[in-house]
Amino acid sequence: MKYAIIIPDGCADEPLESLGGKTPLQAAHTPAMDAVVASGVVGFAHHVPPHLPAGSDVANMSLLGYNPNAYFTGRAPLEAAAQGIALGPDDWAVRCNLVTIEDQTMQDFTAGHISTDEARQLLASLQERLENERLELAPGVSYRNLLLFRGAGAAPPFSPETRTVPPHDLTGQAVVDSFPRGAGSDLLNQIMSLSIDVFAGHPVNKARLAAGKRPATNVWLWGLGRTPKLPSFSEQYQKTGRMITAVDLLRGLAALVGWPCIEAPGATGYTDTDYASKGRCAIAAIAEADVVCVHIEAPDEASHEGEVAAKIKAIEQIDQHVVGPLHAALRAGGEHRILVTPDHPTSIATKTHTHGAVPFALAGTGVEPDRHSHYNEVSAAEGEAFPDGWKVMARFLG
Repeated sequence: MKYAIIIPDGCADEPLESLGGKTPLQAAHTPAMDAVVASGVVGFAHHVPPHLPAGSDVANMSLLGYNPNAYFTGRAPLEAAAQGIALGPDDWAVRCNLVTIEDQTMQDFTAGHISTDEARQLLASLQERLENERLELAPGVSYRNLLLFRGAGAAPPFSPETRTVPPHDLTGQAVVDSFPRGAGSDLLNQIMSLSIDVFAGHPVNKARLAAGKRPATNVWLWGLGRTPKLPSFSEQYQKTGRMITAVDLLRGLAALVGWPCIEAPGATGYTDTDYASKGRCAIAAIAEADVVCVHIEAPDEASHEGEVAAKIKAIEQIDQHVVGPLHAALRAGGEHRILVTPDHPTSIATKTHTHGAVPFALAGTGVEPDRHSHYNEVSAAEGEAFPDGWKVMARFLG
């Protein structure tokens, strides 16, 4: 039996007045996703418990079949795993965005999608000013970077109760009330304040301003935690897997559960990603493992930017270039199952992740079709319901 999971990140949404009361999923032309529903079942799953942050970290952990109440420790350690950064038992990882804040408002949580090389230069200058040998900046890709606290037996300044706010949840909003709070927050806020001074006259920002680009005004620290102790997927479900993604968070989750990552040429983690490349890589990977998971970030990115048309286009591209070809390849290969599901809703109206149920479509060998034929939130509300979203994996694997 072969299994395929397609994750159109953040594609679930609310009805929009601009779409005549439809959601982006309802407005999109999705014949391939509808075909999965028509040959199988549709339903709703809650992947983010109410007391945990409505982020891709919690949601995708649940989606892969791990109870976030038992295993979630924070987002940053998952991204550290993606970079192959080993964290000791006393070490903490903190997500470090390069952002643009003007007039105390989060103008851009990506600092204008700053380049990786520019980010590395800015972080190198900030590292020189950090007067704490336990603090280490770890450059990643573009605006997505990490701050590491190397504990080595010292009492950690942070705790699981330290409160931080993701910068993508603050787009267009005042940041005054959203700085870190609780244990260790003084240290985090000092670093964020220091970065303003370091970046203000930096050559990278001078060049960006001269080119009409947004500057990286400072770092924004959030999503801290220690490495979770996840059992491997083969231990948990007796299946092997492969992950296809352009996002470090999913790479990290894959590494922690024992799934190798396949890097699809042209995959960007943005709306300009090469959807067809991801589809081709997924089809090729079917022969390599029991479960192939394809994650596409584009609908989530469009949501954070409030771009309705871009979100609909991303959903349609996933339908055409990933779901359709992969479903056809599975059917031609014999016994199989396919699962289409986002991790969490992302609201176009608020440009943020939200708590709530997401629609899933599941079809294949041994799945008795229900009466539905369309993949969207309305159909899902009439189908199977999983209040504990992490239990969908067992349903999927049979």
